[in-house]
Amino acid sequence: MNEPCPLRDSVLACEGHALVTGGPGSGKTTIALRKAVKRIQQGMTPGQSALFLSFSRAAVARILDAAKLEATAAEQEQPSIQTFHSFFWDILKAHAYLLGAPRKLSILLPQDEKALSGGIDDEDDEWDQWLIERERLFREEGRIAFDLFAPNATRLLATSSHLLSSLARRHPIIIVDEAQDTGQFAWQCVEMLAPHAQIVCLADLEQQIFDYLPGVGPERIAAIRAALHPLEVDLGTQNHRSPDSEILIFANDILAGQARGAPYKGVSSFSYRPENPTPNWNHVLRRAIAQLLSKIRAESDSRPQTLAILVSNNRSALRMSNALNAIEPNVGKAVRHKLLFDEAEALLSARFAAFLLEPKDLAQLELDVAASMELIAAARRATGQAKAAVSKLLEQAGKIRGGKTLNINIVKALRGLIAGLHADGFTGDPATDWLTVKYALRATGQNELLRVASQLDFLVAFRRGHRVSAGLANEWLRDGAYTNARLALDQALAQEQILDGIEAPAGLQVMNFHKAKGKQFDGVVIVREARRTAAGVQSSFVWRGDDVPHPKSRKVLRVGVTRARIHTLIVDPMWPACPILRGHKL
Repeated sequence: MNEPCPLRDSVLACEGHALVTGGPGSGKTTIALRKAVKRIQQGMTPGQSALFLSFSRAAVARILDAAKLEATAAEQEQPSIQTFHSFFWDILKAHAYLLGAPRKLSILLPQDEKALSGGIDDEDDEWDQWLIERERLFREEGRIAFDLFAPNATRLLATSSHLLSSLARRHPIIIVDEAQDTGQFAWQCVEMLAPHAQIVCLADLEQQIFDYLPGVGPERIAAIRAALHPLEVDLGTQNHRSPDSEILIFANDILAGQARGAPYKGVSSFSYRPENPTPNWNHVLRRAIAQLLSKIRAESDSRPQTLAILVSNNRSALRMSNALNAIEPNVGKAVRHKLLFDEAEALLSARFAAFLLEPKDLAQLELDVAASMELIAAARRATGQAKAAVSKLLEQAGKIRGGKTLNINIVKALRGLIAGLHADGFTGDPATDWLTVKYALRATGQNELLRVASQLDFLVAFRRGHRVSAGLANEWLRDGAYTNARLALDQALAQEQILDGIEAPAGLQVMNFHKAKGKQFDGVVIVREARRTAAGVQSSFVWRGDDVPHPKSRKVLRVGVTRARIHTLIVDPMWPACPILRGHKL
């Protein structure tokens, strides 16, 4: 991308605001980084930096990787590359007291919010009451949910001209990645900073798949144009992510609803029988991965480092993960991978596992049993389901705390579990001890504890980054025990989820299309399933309620297809026919 280009040169020369649009891999990130480097080279005072804001940690990881190619080691120190959440958190940590909140804030993690709210959403009757309670938690207890970061940080900037000008002085140039997906408050924040700093917005007009979120919609680009009056540069369909393939051409044809009736370089398919008999997904996925690797080797000199399996929803992601783990009925050879999904129940189950790692006094065994039941109830409550089971667990825990001796199955299983772990002890190796807890849970045979063990299978906690393992290891080094294991886990997860838990994806990952946004992989397997409904068998590529010509479904599939650098493989059932793929020969 070093050849002369008038469009890119105009962005580098621009001294006002700019809006750079273009498709996946068109070079938006690279030119923005070069713009930031140029501003750094022009001179910045101590404490100043070029601020790069993105909505996802995956995008931040991608930007950090690109920065290594575009800037010297010294220049890499000066860009501040953050998610919107981490940027807002920095503002709130220092200044939220101006809004009447306590000076010390803590993050109400998503899994805890779901546990407190009962897993409800904005379609439930109790939602308005929960919004009031969530605001009270912030104002009175200093516990702030992710969704309140942006509105409260924006409120601070709107009421404090000193804070606004201070931020602008610190960041004379601000680059907004995926600007088409900025929500109402994130955009208001950028708009308030615009009179005091140079704003460069990067956007893909065809990749707005979060328009179901409040404040996100096609009007965002219009608002950017109206507020900033920017230099507009359209990099169009230039392709630097997969320049030696036709992946982007195929993706754009999907979006446009046109089929050229001939194969595309870098795109292929793999067919399977969806019913009669039910497919063994372990076999299907392993064969698909083998074919993908073969295609990548044929089309590239480099060895693939990152692969992804993309599906339509979380339920399918869990099903594919189970298959890769060779869990019945999908027996076969297990394939190492990482699953990205809605983790609320798994993370709260991990907190229970961390509780089991903590030292126990068997004289307090009954209280530990009650605490265990409360932790299990919190995890179940986060799903928004099993309300009767949750109420029963809490009722039984209350009886135990009141001094009553219970001999029901779960209580007997917990007594044996806690006493057994206490007697056997731990090694001080967090990964080994975590597995010990998981296997002990499974060995109880008790349904609730088996469910916890299965959630720990999904989480695979020590592959979320090194902080969880390091935090537990520090506990052991200090005390010879995991004294505050739950606190260490919570602190690590807060770092991972919001602040700077940014690691480039490695190996094989499984996720839905929406979680794939902002990521890129050497190769991608996209799974199309045959979805049986009352109306018959339908293609999983077609979203419910998305009528012909299926614009939303096409947009979402385009995101998935363009995650690949080298090759995209579609796992395609023999039936039903897919209207989105009609006419394509892969």
